[in-house]
Amino acid sequence: MQHLDPDRLVLLALSEQTAESDETGHLQRCEPCRDELDTLRTVAGLGAESQGLSNLPAPPEHLWQRIEAGIAAPVTPVADVTPRPERNSRPRRPWLAPVLAAAAAAVLAVVGTVTVDRYLRRPPAETVAARATLSPLPTVPAAAGGTVQVLSDGQLRIDIRNLPLTTGFHEVWLIDPDDPAKMVAIGNLPEKPDAVLPVPVGVDMNRYRLVDVSDEPHDGDATHSGRSLLRGTLTY
Repeated sequence: MQHLDPDRLVLLALSEQTAESDETGHLQRCEPCRDELDTLRTVAGLGAESQGLSNLPAPPEHLWQRIEAGIAAPVTPVADVTPRPERNSRPRRPWLAPVLAAAAAAVLAVVGTVTVDRYLRRPPAETVAARATLSPLPTVPAAAGGTVQVLSDGQLRIDIRNLPLTTGFHEVWLIDPDDPAKMVAIGNLPEKPDAVLPVPVGVDMNRYRLVDVSDEPHDGDATHSGRSLLRGTLTY
């Protein structure tokens, strides 16, 4: 069986041209041509994926040597006394070997560069400096509650559930348990159940270790309303 021209296979693999009806029928019947087209499409796909990356480091010399050695290594035939029917085979195109070698080196360089880049850009792991469990006060439904984490970067992560509805807003406070009149407003809770709020600079978290969630009206008064819903003490 006559095989398709290799230049024609390259154009089909690059999607530069569409296979004609007779070529489609040939590819369905001819396994060697079909395998070679699949290989060329794989190489073309690898090249397309790496086009968006720039300034990639050159592959090391030992990588090229291993690729070339693998391509040039002779294949030792294995004796087989079982008669087999002849198969329509097609020798690998000599120009395909360097193309595959270049594609393999490019893929390895891309993978290495992307891996290092992701590692360098990965944000540092958060460190929790203190925790608290928020429990409902006696006048609040028992299903309400939440947790608090003080992060090492000076923020307070709070996760709340089942708070009573309010016509005003819910606010988070830090209170000195030894002197409850001394408190610091941290911020309003959004409608979603969790939030991260910045702790004002200079607040002594060892002193203001009581976390309070209150129900505040829209009255323009910045002080605590006196209607606390949840409370919990930070532990370090």
